[in-house]
Amino acid sequence: MNLDKLQNWLQENHQDIALVSNPVTIAYFTGYEMEPHERIFMLLVFKDADPFVFVPALNVEEAKNSEWNGDVYGYLDSEDPWALIGDKIRQRTHDDKYWAIERDHLPVDKYQKMHSQFPDADFSGNLTEFIQVLRLHKTPAEIKKLQAAGAEADFAFQVGFDAIRTGVTERYIAGQIEYQLKLQKGVMHTSFETIVQTGENAANPHLGPTMNQVKPNELVLFDLGTMHEGYASDSSRTVAYGTPSDKQREIYEVNREAQQAAIEAAKPGMTAGELDAVARDIITKAGYGEYFIHRLGHGIGKDVHEFPSIVGGNDLVLEEGMCFSIEPGIYIPGFAGVRIEDCGVLTKDGFKPFTHTDKALKVLPLKD
Repeated sequence: MNLDKLQNWLQENHQDIALVSNPVTIAYFTGYEMEPHERIFMLLVFKDADPFVFVPALNVEEAKNSEWNGDVYGYLDSEDPWALIGDKIRQRTHDDKYWAIERDHLPVDKYQKMHSQFPDADFSGNLTEFIQVLRLHKTPAEIKKLQAAGAEADFAFQVGFDAIRTGVTERYIAGQIEYQLKLQKGVMHTSFETIVQTGENAANPHLGPTMNQVKPNELVLFDLGTMHEGYASDSSRTVAYGTPSDKQREIYEVNREAQQAAIEAAKPGMTAGELDAVARDIITKAGYGEYFIHRLGHGIGKDVHEFPSIVGGNDLVLEEGMCFSIEPGIYIPGFAGVRIEDCGVLTKDGFKPFTHTDKALKVLPLKD
């Protein structure tokens, strides 16, 4: 059905060929997932002919045995893939003048090599916005996969909380999380590198786990997620190890209030910018606005970060079926950081999170 929509888009926009180059987008249209590394992996869709997938020879049988039921063509490492794919396209259609590409993904060198096969073609068509909008509303089947990924994230939090003790490193805790996800849940891939941050490190929102050791009376921030049947989870929790100070409690409670207010406010018909303002206003009024240094949220689906962006100034109207995160944060350099994040789906009754780990400040006892 999604391929039909792409073919209709080609016809409506007077484009002959769609060159889909992002493996995630290819999986969205075909059901076949593969990481090509330096090799060529493309989906070619035509306005008036059957599409095909082009892969390295070592992936041909895998592609044929996947959900994809269209043609699959492969190439050997010793062959020129661009000459081969050019021949396959010319065998498919004589309409090869107007091309649409994923401008946000297709590397310049691959664009140039494809253009060399069709030097008179116009490659100015842009698939990116169409694909973003197409993926914006999730189907019930997609939502079930996102919910399952959320349940895996909830499991991961419990593993992480149990692994905290004085002297262990952030990397040790992250390693325990990823090991137990594979061992007990059969998770093949996390959706990104598991983040565990202790003390001052948590004031750097995207700092990966370091060899920093857990110390008593610090906040510990977790940001983690898994891939479940091609769909991502992404969630954050912050806990106290030992007795939190009044300041630690304060920034935690302000952030928790902001997140809960945004969850309760999220409704179809409001804009993304209006939702961002709900949480941001609470944090700002509490005196911590300068420490909330990112947008409120991002879309989630086959990518851990995708359209839409829940950010001030975005006039996109939120609708049922959109899936995104709500994740305010307060990051005070030299002191601590707090982030609480849930991804969920927007319904007619409001925002329904995919993760359910309790958000009251969890105070963990000291352990040696």
